[in-house]
Amino acid sequence: MQPLEHIIYYDKTTGIKMTTSTRFPKGFKLATARAGFRYRNRSDLALIVSESPAAGAGLFTTNLFQAAPIKVARDNLEKSSGIRAVLVNAGQANACTGEVGISNCLKTLEILADLLDVNPEDILPASTGVIGDHLKMDLFEKNLPGLAGNLGFSTDQEVARAIMTTDTYPKTSFCDVRLSSGEVRFWGMAKGAGMICPNMATMLAFILTDLRIDRGLWQQITASAADKSFNALTIDGDTSTNDCVIALAGGGSGVEISGDKDLKEVVSGLDKVCADLAYEIVRDAEGGTRVLRIEVRGGVDNRQARLAADAVGNSPLVKTAMYGGDPNWGRIIAALGRSGAMFDPQEVRVSLAGVEIFALGRPVDMDRDSVFEPFEKPRYQDRDPAWPG
Repeated sequence: MQPLEHIIYYDKTTGIKMTTSTRFPKGFKLATARAGFRYRNRSDLALIVSESPAAGAGLFTTNLFQAAPIKVARDNLEKSSGIRAVLVNAGQANACTGEVGISNCLKTLEILADLLDVNPEDILPASTGVIGDHLKMDLFEKNLPGLAGNLGFSTDQEVARAIMTTDTYPKTSFCDVRLSSGEVRFWGMAKGAGMICPNMATMLAFILTDLRIDRGLWQQITASAADKSFNALTIDGDTSTNDCVIALAGGGSGVEISGDKDLKEVVSGLDKVCADLAYEIVRDAEGGTRVLRIEVRGGVDNRQARLAADAVGNSPLVKTAMYGGDPNWGRIIAALGRSGAMFDPQEVRVSLAGVEIFALGRPVDMDRDSVFEPFEKPRYQDRDPAWPG
């Protein structure tokens, strides 16, 4: 895995700051703009452009109240033969805005399509912000030309910062994967810190790769990666109206999958990026103080294991116990018992921070100090090496 290395320099003719990345996926350009939708003194409009038609994959909120950009993005993914751009705004969700919201969303894509010389259906929109707020069309019309003209002048960190709402820092991840015919690069960014629950969080996530891959396979492995990461996190039990994961494979490297070994490497790289982003979302939770990783072993199948893990992770009583640094096994087994998962209660073992605290239907004598020790660590610390990926 190689770090992103940005080369920032100034064009001597225009005096404009230019930026490139030696590790960024080939064939993509980024841009940001300060439109002033809701925030001051920061960018709140972001653009991703693929130099060639990209295989697009998308996963969208399961909330029945779906924002206008979710509906339009879903339709465009079905109609487009190759995605050329993603347009993201922060500060106004364009959710629960009726037909006007749909019309406004489509209008922004038409304006941008003319500027980029692409088809509107080849652009995917995404919005985040306050539910019920309409898009400020005057600011879109004013700032889209500058956004398009700024392509290539923004770093990945600047773009990740532009999509933030209540996040306290930008969230990105990347990795290189060596395949039989060459190297491919994966990069992703996400926002999300509140209204977080399994089956998509209140989050936007965007993943790019210069791999050349069939659209159907790309959708399949993206869905699998999201299920193991974004759909396996919880903070406050809410699922929002604007949640989406959009992944583009532009093929800029010219490298394709050849055989099962290559496919395994690609899946591993995508899983890594998604797991990193999911972890950072939980780490930056609104009001959060601790990150917990729940592992279930010995389940009848994955569905049963997920039922058990979700019940524990979503339990307010378990959360308050963890906040208070209390190894209260009673709250954990109570959540397990009502989870709907099939298991023999007499076979259940519960460990916390690596120390077994419950087994065979009764508490275990334990060193309480060794259980309390992890709760004394500060909230912000290095990434948990045990997190998958």
